Amino acid sequence: MIVVTGATGGLGGATVEHLLKRVPADRIGVSVRDAAKARHLADRGVRVRQGSYEDPAALRDSFAGADQVFLVSGNDPAADMVGLHRNAVEAAVAAGARRILYTSQQGAVPDNPYRPSDIHIATEAILSDSGADWTALRNGAYGPLDQVLGPWQRTGVIAQPQDGPVPYTDRAEVAEATAAILAGDRTFDGPTALTAPTAVTFGDLAEIASELTDRTVKRVVLDDEEWVADQITTGVPEQTARLMLTWYQAARTGYFAETGPLLAELLGREPRTAADRLAAGIAA
Repeated sequence: MIVVTGATGGLGGATVEHLLKRVPADRIGVSVRDAAKARHLADRGVRVRQGSYEDPAALRDSFAGADQVFLVSGNDPAADMVGLHRNAVEAAVAAGARRILYTSQQGAVPDNPYRPSDIHIATEAILSDSGADWTALRNGAYGPLDQVLGPWQRTGVIAQPQDGPVPYTDRAEVAEATAAILAGDRTFDGPTALTAPTAVTFGDLAEIASELTDRTVKRVVLDDEEWVADQITTGVPEQTARLMLTWYQAARTGYFAETGPLLAELLGREPRTAADRLAAGIAA
């Protein structure tokens, strides 16, 4: 039995879809806040149980019988995410899970200025002390590129703070690779990087976008405080803007620059590049 949390979300839901192509539905379970939202999975034979990281007893029930549990990390900046992740790890251990897989992030190392790194570092330590086998999937940044680049197609400008090389990774491919790990015979212990094969900067992406659109797309580097002020004027809370600023600060100091071959190995093909994803976005 493989139990997936967050199965009504983007990454968890896509992982379940890929698992269904690899293993019988009755070997898959999901732990979700609202079981009604997972009816489409129950109808296909997946075991659906209610569970949330805030409710350890419900988690233990939703994890019952699991050989592996896939924990999708939470992202509520107002919550005690380390404590909630601890609940999930302890529930998986109590349920007898042999292995726990957790969605960490690339660059989850001490001194990384990107603040969510602290949550992942602490959770990896909890996993290490849990007594279960564990895998921390240190995924490359997989948010939508337009969300990262801003409205460049309308303005012809990528205007963001100073950045650095990042292997922007396709979330759909991360989900497919995660399912391959859960359903496969290979063992991955501890931190395990899943990233696109090439790291690029906003300057690189401006050049790629220029070639794809046959018009000049400029890269404009904004001062950090200017960018924060701009975000606030558009309605972003200052605390949120300053949190996101730490991502740029981490990128520019090289915390997200590393790439690796594992994603390609698991997919059995070359992953999509940032250029591929830009081209698809333009076509859409």
